[in-house]
Amino acid sequence: MVPPHPSKAEALSGSEPISLNSAAVAPSVVGKRYLQSVVVLLILNSISALLFVSLVNHPVFDDLNNLRDVHRYATQGVSVGTIRNHVNPTGPTSFILMAGAIRMLGGSELRDARLAVLLSWLLLSVGLLIGARYSSFPQLWNAAMLVTLIFPHTLTATATVLTEGPAMLFAVLGALVWVESVTRSTITQRLVLLSVIGGMSMGVAVTCRQYYLALVPAAVMVALHRRRERSADQKSISSAKVILSLTAALVPVLLLILIWKGLSSPGMASGASYSAWKSKVGLNFFRPVVATFYTALYLVPLTLPGVLHLRLVQRRQAFLFAVLGGTGAALLSSSLLQPGPLRSVIQLVKQMPTGESIFFGLVAAVTIYNSVILGHLLWDKRNEVRQRPPVVFALLMLLFFIVEQVGVGGNIPFYELYVLQVAPFLGIIAFDLQPRFTSLRLITLVVLSLISHALLWRYAFGG
Repeated sequence: MVPPHPSKAEALSGSEPISLNSAAVAPSVVGKRYLQSVVVLLILNSISALLFVSLVNHPVFDDLNNLRDVHRYATQGVSVGTIRNHVNPTGPTSFILMAGAIRMLGGSELRDARLAVLLSWLLLSVGLLIGARYSSFPQLWNAAMLVTLIFPHTLTATATVLTEGPAMLFAVLGALVWVESVTRSTITQRLVLLSVIGGMSMGVAVTCRQYYLALVPAAVMVALHRRRERSADQKSISSAKVILSLTAALVPVLLLILIWKGLSSPGMASGASYSAWKSKVGLNFFRPVVATFYTALYLVPLTLPGVLHLRLVQRRQAFLFAVLGGTGAALLSSSLLQPGPLRSVIQLVKQMPTGESIFFGLVAAVTIYNSVILGHLLWDKRNEVRQRPPVVFALLMLLFFIVEQVGVGGNIPFYELYVLQVAPFLGIIAFDLQPRFTSLRLITLVVLSLISHALLWRYAFGG
């Protein structure tokens, strides 16, 4: 019997929409390509970052702002007093790790702090590669690292004194360990221990960057979802394991809250962090809209081939939403545009009458179109998605990351750089929906990686 010919849409896209377990996807081949790509990108990123650290000896971007706290911990040690004197809005743990590297290496504070950040990225990459080998879904965790390595802001956060690297080390490895240990069908002492370690790691991530508080409710929802699939005699043991692991996650967070007397650093709350910006716990209902837009924007180059899998009626629906949403976004462009590469690109067309609004409206329309497509794909494959805990966790993490923005008061903008914190989870979602390496996907990954290198090295030439 001759197998049926692929449809025109399938031929153009070169991939089936979902299932990593499908024979057509050839998981072993796909997984090997993921692994090879991660290794190559890790080597290239490390070389680029090392060269930057060696050749660029002056502070760039947020180096000076972040070195204030690093210097304090390096010279005065870690105590309740030094933590209460913390100036930057992000938690103290990343700065403490950089200070430890300065004490150990004993060289230039700037160089040693940057090396500590680079080391955190190396540990994250190696940890994910090793952890994926023992995972039930190795392709998804490798995809998480792959997308993270090509993300436009990654190299800047690898070679400068930023807190994203240490924070993601604890957040992503903690999530991997926790998801894999809690969602297994068996319950052993080893898995209980691993779940506690994973939970503690996620809690430490929150003390690096408070946005990772979204990990906790995401974990709760995944645990409740998996509990329904347990047998009656396993439910009590499983619940005890989850409660123990999530308690471990909350311990570092509660300690920080007790010392700071809140989730905002005293320096940020008092306005000492920045002269123009102030952040505090409050209500901000527009910030989640901005966060949703930029999160969806970065999913576009990773998932856009999915448009070819939609039925005509779905494409028409997506087009309608795109036109309406793009028009609304154009009218709100001044509020939606936040500091980052997108705003820099759009400023190039400012010379044209209303050019900025029109261009931004087009970008928003494409983003909304792609988002509607993803909604359809996820809904069509919802039963399969439910069986993959990393995907469920990633979706919930994105949801709670956006929702928690409601509580960010003050006037500090939502920088594009913030999306880097959820890049691994974007990778899990994107590569679950589009598992194969098509030519378009490969080109996209290369372009995004080149942008990442360009954004870093512009600082070497006064950018």
